Amino acid sequence: MVIVFETKPAILACAAVAGPLEKRSVFKSYFDNILEDERFQENTNEKGQMALIQEACQTLLKKADVKNLDIDYFLSGDLVNQMTPTNFAARELAVSFIGLFSACATSISSVIIAGLLTELGASNFAIAGASSHHNATERQFRYPIEYGAQKPATAQWTVTAAGFALVGKYHKGMPYMAAATVGKVVDYGQDDPFHMGGAMAPAAYSTITTHLKKRNQKIRDYDVIFTGDLGKIGMKLLKAMFAEDGIKNDELNILRDAGEEYFGEDVRFQAGASGAGCSASVFFSYVDLQLRTGRYKKVLLVATGALLSPLSYQQGETIPCTAHAVEIIV
Repeated sequence: MVIVFETKPAILACAAVAGPLEKRSVFKSYFDNILEDERFQENTNEKGQMALIQEACQTLLKKADVKNLDIDYFLSGDLVNQMTPTNFAARELAVSFIGLFSACATSISSVIIAGLLTELGASNFAIAGASSHHNATERQFRYPIEYGAQKPATAQWTVTAAGFALVGKYHKGMPYMAAATVGKVVDYGQDDPFHMGGAMAPAAYSTITTHLKKRNQKIRDYDVIFTGDLGKIGMKLLKAMFAEDGIKNDELNILRDAGEEYFGEDVRFQAGASGAGCSASVFFSYVDLQLRTGRYKKVLLVATGALLSPLSYQQGETIPCTAHAVEIIV
């Protein structure tokens, strides 16, 4: 499903806040704040993530010079059971809240819905984005950090970060949403939770090719097509899929991935970064700045998500995945 936004909802401002380990990220200089404590001086990981979300949202409001009471909707989600960090952060924001779960694709699904609410005339200002917390997510989907479980080379590192965009009515000179593609659920039979990039790459390919076909566009029509957290392995697979379609290297270089690049070539992070906060913190800091400074004129942001749960994995299910895309122009 491809949506064309007639009223051109604008990305009025963006903010990204990251955890202490994320100071090793190649994108660190673009983050608005890097916390010194993983738990943000709270006594649990989940409360720390709640505080992380609040910090990012308050930073966004300050940058946009708007107040809580000006916000019509808060759209967000995370990777913890029932999205409790986001729910509790919404309690403090005290605005109309729509909780969303598209796993790591939530950073873009939230923006798409914010754009639709703006298009309908139901929203003047909406906060949209996502977050993740390394310790909370690892305990949720794999093992508690204290256990010290070893990971294979295909594994990715869940980042502690939150990124949000303020979506509003079209404003001349601001980046705006031209179109979006809501992805299908794609499952190629991958069942290894330590191989998320390989599982999500087909979903990214499906969404990107659908968007390009429906919009009658080519990869080269964009300054960059930025995927979420395929990581090093997933990105190789995605490029291989496009290469089979006859896409040449010069166009393949337009494809970039937040997870692949997040920690550069640091081998301690294995196949790269992941988590809902991975794409959110890169899209709503680095990419946003490139648009506002004129380096990019047209981008396609594609967030990917693995829709598994600990229970589905334990029951032997494969990993269904999705990807959502938004086309932004300035």
